[in-house]
Amino acid sequence: MADETTLLPNPKDTLRRVFGFPDFRGVQGDVVNRVLAGRSTLAVMPTGAGKSLTYQLPAVMMEGTCIVISPLIALMHDQLRSARANGVRAATLTSADSDWRETMNTFRAGELDLLYVAPERASQPQFLDFLTSAPVALFAIDEAHCVSEWGHDFRPDYRGLRPLLDSFPDIPRLALTATADRHTRADILGQLGIPEDGLIVAGFDRPNIRYDIRHRDNPVKQITRLMEEHPGPGIVYAPTRRKVEELALKLAAATGRDVLPYHAGLPGDERAANQAAFVASEDMVMVATVAFGMGIDKPDVRFVAHAGIPKSIEAYYQETGRAGRDGDPSQAMMFWGAEDFVLARQRLAEVEGERQQGEKVRLDALAALVETPGCRRAVLLRHFDEDPPEQCGNCDNCIDPPKVVDATELARKLLSAVYRTGQSFGFGHIQKVLVGMEDDRVRQRGHDKLSVFGIVSREEAPMLQPLVRALKARGALIQTEHNGLALSGDARLILLGERPVSIAQPPPRSKSVRGKSGQEANPIGNPLFEALRALRRRMAEDSGVPPYVIFHDAVLREMALTQPSSLAEMGRISGVGQKKLDAYGTAFLEVIRQY
Repeated sequence: MADETTLLPNPKDTLRRVFGFPDFRGVQGDVVNRVLAGRSTLAVMPTGAGKSLTYQLPAVMMEGTCIVISPLIALMHDQLRSARANGVRAATLTSADSDWRETMNTFRAGELDLLYVAPERASQPQFLDFLTSAPVALFAIDEAHCVSEWGHDFRPDYRGLRPLLDSFPDIPRLALTATADRHTRADILGQLGIPEDGLIVAGFDRPNIRYDIRHRDNPVKQITRLMEEHPGPGIVYAPTRRKVEELALKLAAATGRDVLPYHAGLPGDERAANQAAFVASEDMVMVATVAFGMGIDKPDVRFVAHAGIPKSIEAYYQETGRAGRDGDPSQAMMFWGAEDFVLARQRLAEVEGERQQGEKVRLDALAALVETPGCRRAVLLRHFDEDPPEQCGNCDNCIDPPKVVDATELARKLLSAVYRTGQSFGFGHIQKVLVGMEDDRVRQRGHDKLSVFGIVSREEAPMLQPLVRALKARGALIQTEHNGLALSGDARLILLGERPVSIAQPPPRSKSVRGKSGQEANPIGNPLFEALRALRRRMAEDSGVPPYVIFHDAVLREMALTQPSSLAEMGRISGVGQKKLDAYGTAFLEVIRQY
């Protein structure tokens, strides 16, 4: 097969003609060349790095159909729209498709470049029989971390794919994921039968995303401020269905923006309608549980906010990765509370066997990200075995470095008070004992006679609450079923002076961090840019597709800046392929001429 690829056109020529890009980004070219040479590959590429192009481009060039195995119908349909807009012959074969007979006949006739299916269908024996009726060029397994029990989003149906792949031993396999640590990567290679030398890992860094993590005090006010700073589309993740609906109502009332809820408890048609409205919008905010997002390929999301902690660093990376897929400046904001970690550590007890230790390691890693007074991006990238610089210049701690306080002695005093009062009292009571505040309860319990009574000075007292949050996050303090505090984790080592404790002094409540990605990416107010957006909006409505399927914001910015006067000049703009130039070029040129 490697010899046959010499007869294929130059991949860069096809890239320019079909997709409108002058060159590959990052490792895209390496992956495409391996696929065209018939070599199986696992590509670990960050969200927004153009993973779908690594199979769409070969699918256009190779003989036969590329079978894309993808976990969500919404994701398939989103990618289907984008592929067809570029002139790629694509179809889906899902339970939601009424034209499935036509799709099967088109495949059998050899008239499809891409066929998207779910793992549930792909692992059935009947599907194998169907695939033997026409040439297959490539198997692309999207969201490949779902095949691994070590992955953060394990899907048992992915385990059933191996027999299908092995039935086509000469057909290359391309597994794609944005989130897989070293252990998960090794598992994916083994599960899908991809050789170790087939691993290509791009950097995990998303430099256009600013990471910002704050203690949660008034989430409605905090997220409202974030929405005021970012007029474009956004996603807010909330931990429960009730919180989703509550936040959606309050944020809509506070901002006057379109804000919709999304969670698994809503009727299916309402969920679908809300998702479609969000995908088509240029300024809507979706408040959702983590059920939302994996099926969204919307490039212009300007912020992702977490109103509570995510499940793990892997989940955080994937969820925040839904911001700024177009490469424009975007923000990832997390608002956390100590109670989030308390609940998460209580849930660990329900996890069985080896998975419990793995989940504990993940939670500890998330706590380290939240607690760090250093660069957030560095912590995140080190988790994925990278060696980043000490500072990124585009996270809250780099832009506005917090004052780091050595809280080891204060932590020993606090833990000692928790221990000596019997590990059954809440923070309020412990605080009174430590600062020497007498009340009836303190006296009745005899806690005013303890050696820890009044050992915290007035200067130290304001640090007690952030210290309790930090110790809860790292697991040195846990909450009992009656809301008391008890020692756990490395509390004994801290008490013995063998484990230091440093914490970041919390910033003033009203402070708002602005950095690189706080700048507005688009020239809002530029009459030509606004006119191009208006034309794009009308075309999208007429075609029944989201505006970004017509052209990304970056393309419109380039048009407004360079003001091409001919189709040939417009065709040189990155992102304007031949199909889009033929379909939309004349109308956009007409608007440009008016200015």
